This record gives sequence, structure tokens and C-alpha cells, in this order.
Amino acid sequence: MRRFLVPFLIVALLLPAHAAPPPANGNWPEAGQRWIKKYRAKPEPLAVPAVIQMLSRSGALKEPDSSGLYVGFLAGVLNANPSKAQAIIEKTLPLPFEDQWLVIRAVAYSQIPDWRNHMSVLAARLPDRRVMAERYLSGELPTLNQIALEPYKPGTVEKVQSFFNGDMFFKDKEKEKEDRKRQITFASNAELIDTLWGIYFATGREGPIAQIVTLLPWSKERDSVDKLTIGSMARFTLASNAARDADLLRVLKALQERQPKKVKPILAEVIEAAELADTARLGKDALAALDELKRKGPGSTRDLLTWGSVGQAAMSAGCLGLAVASVGTAGIPCVVGGALSTGALRYIGSSGGAE
Repeated sequence: MRRFLVPFLIVALLLPAHAAPPPANGNWPEAGQRWIKKYRAKPEPLAVPAVIQMLSRSGALKEPDSSGLYVGFLAGVLNANPSKAQAIIEKTLPLPFEDQWLVIRAVAYSQIPDWRNHMSVLAARLPDRRVMAERYLSGELPTLNQIALEPYKPGTVEKVQSFFNGDMFFKDKEKEKEDRKRQITFASNAELIDTLWGIYFATGREGPIAQIVTLLPWSKERDSVDKLTIGSMARFTLASNAARDADLLRVLKALQERQPKKVKPILAEVIEAAELADTARLGKDALAALDELKRKGPGSTRDLLTWGSVGQAAMSAGCLGLAVASVGTAGIPCVVGGALSTGALRYIGSSGGAE
């Protein structure tokens, strides 16, 4: 897995009732993150560009793998305000080269009807990022609704057919394009959980929460570290946020009856943990499951020698999710800038978060 998710400190200061941008001399990026979390209470879409600009100046947008929250938030704001999309994009620019990717990805993920027109304008306006914009336009990079849960794995019959029809040696361009799309999946990109949280904070809609709920069965995964980590983070962040957000708890309860059998009991655990403010137990369960997978592996096939490199990155997933859940007022033991030596699962496993 790639490096994941910018962590940050949650402070005890409460936001004012209105959604005006935080002051430029505030404690950035934390001030912007707290503003984002409260935004849906009173949306101010034309105030969003100023917040993105300040996040850029604070250095918070430089790492794509740690900026899922910001991508999702801007995409959600655009989706909720399609008639103001051009004004929002214009006010968000200019940005330095290292941060321009965020606007391009947010437009691609926004799902507004004319996102392609906006993307074409960005391709012309941001020539140094033209390749990225054009790959979204051509379909070589997937939009959010095109991202699969996990990589496609052909069965034995398909592999045999592929061999005899020459696909193993000669792939057409369309197939190569689809193969590139499949490389970006929820199973291998933990920052997509934070992208969904960003959309929820921008819109308050049920959709992104329903997508996170879809990941819950992976919290019981016993063959893949990546899936187990992402499923555990989905489970923990849903419970932690719902424990502090009555509206979100109501959304989860409404979703419960529509879930398939493999999801419903896990979602029931999430709801109960939120109602009882007992999220520490979920964190400890996640750590125990990862430890078990570390010791035993998936049957006899796991190469335990890869655990050190995979596990450390995996345990760092979800720091942002923990932070936006407002787990106490103590800092989560991950540092801004991407250091991964201490991770969220180690933290929630040892203490469950300071209350």
C-alpha cells in the first residue's frame, strides 16, 4: 500500500455557528480541518476557495496520499453547487504546481454534469498538469464512481482463454485502459475512505456513508492485510463519528435495514458502539485481527517476510479518520508530513483514544 492519510491534532476550541473561513493567522491546517467538519451545518460554498488556499499555504495539500479529505470535500462542494462550480474553481486558483492536482481530481470526482467542460478548461489553464487532466478526460484515470472495490482477478477459465486468444501477449488499447483503471481500487487506496468522509462533510448526504458501509465486511478479512486494515478503519471511523454526531447515527440506522446479510451484523456492532460510546473495543478488535493475520497468515500461502513492509504502512491507515472523529483532545501519535513509524491501529489498540 502507498503512504496514507495526513494525521492532525484535534483541539478543544469550538467553531462559531456560521461557516465563515477561519482567520488566516489561525492554527493551520487544523483550523481548516475543523471548519470542514462543521461546514455542512451552514454551507458557504464561496468561502471554500479561501480555505483551500490557506490549506495550500500551510503545506497540507502536497501529498496526494494524505489529502483524501480535501479532495472529497472540494468534490462534494462542487457536486452540491453545480451552478457555482466555475466560480468556486476560479476562486480556488491559482495554486502552486504541487497543489494543482487537487482541483483536477476534485473536478473529476465531483460527478457534476459538465465536469468534462471544467476539466478541459483546467487542462488549458494548468499546462503543467495537462497530462493528468487529459487522462481523466480520456478515461485512463477513473472518476470516483468508476473505482472498483478491489482489483479484477480473472478465473482459471479466463486465464486459459486469454492465453489461447493471444491477450497475454497482445493487448488492445481499450483493454490496457481498463487495466490501468483497475489499479486504483478501494482495496489498495486507503485515502479513498477519507475522500468519502470529505464528501459527507461537504454535503451531509447518505451516499458516501453508504459507500463506507460497503467496506465493513473487510473488517472480518483473514487473507489480506490491506482489506483488513481498510475494513477496520471503515468500522472504527463510522462508530467514532456516529458517537459524536446524532445525524450520522440516524443515517446508519436508516441504512441498516437495507444491507445484505454480510454487512448487517457488522453495522449493528458499529451502531451499538456509537450508542454506548464504546469505540475503544472496535479498535482493540482491529489490532487483534491484524496480529492474528501477522502470526498465522492466510492459510499456508502468506509470505510473512513481507509483513514488516506491508504492516507498518497498513497500521498507519486511518489516522485522518480517527482525527475527524474527534477522538478526545490528545494528539494521535502520527506526525504531519507522513512519518509512519507509529500508526492509528497501534494507538486505538493500546488506548482506544483518550477520552
